[in-house]
Amino acid sequence: MQNRRIALAATVATLALGLTACGSKESGSAEASGNDTQTTAASSSAAPPEAPASSAAEETAANKATPGEITPPGTELKVGETATVPFTYGTDMSGTIAITVTDIEKGSSSDLAQFGDRAKGLVPYYIKFTVENVEGTDLSYSSVRLRANTADGRGTGVIISGDVEGKCESETAGRDFTTAGATFETCALQASQEGVDVVSAEFNEGDDYQDDPISWTK
Repeated sequence: MQNRRIALAATVATLALGLTACGSKESGSAEASGNDTQTTAASSSAAPPEAPASSAAEETAANKATPGEITPPGTELKVGETATVPFTYGTDMSGTIAITVTDIEKGSSSDLAQFGDRAKGLVPYYIKFTVENVEGTDLSYSSVRLRANTADGRGTGVIISGDVEGKCESETAGRDFTTAGATFETCALQASQEGVDVVSAEFNEGDDYQDDPISWTK
């Protein structure tokens, strides 16, 4: 039971009347009624106004990466968004990189003619992305791998490596990939069986992301 004390000032006498109202207990969410409206007298002290409720548009989506912070495992991003992750290359090179997937492009089976009969029945996909050195540690000549996923969140089951000239060429970091802000662009060649569509790309390197990768979708 909630008590509400209402003070009424009499205009023709100096006597103040104290009235106590007892409200009924209700289940569910509270609603404001018309009787709750108050008019503030010149000498009365007004209660502080309630803070306005925040709108959904002002809330940050839980599955979006925050620039400058390490992106949590399992984060789902859109193509064009950036993930910042710890990165280890070889046995003695480590730092922090930012990965931005810029496109997941479906190619044509004829693009794989150079692979011969091994590529028969396969459709290529080109995962294009940019890598940035965040901390400025020495990551020269390093390379980053991304994997294609199907609609069920699994890999395509196809292992393919190499380049498709003019369409998807894998690049490594240069010798000067040692300063904060240094970048390079690259492409990961992936493929699937005909009729199996690739819908996302994922980063699954490192202990934190191996079982719970970061993914990008169009």
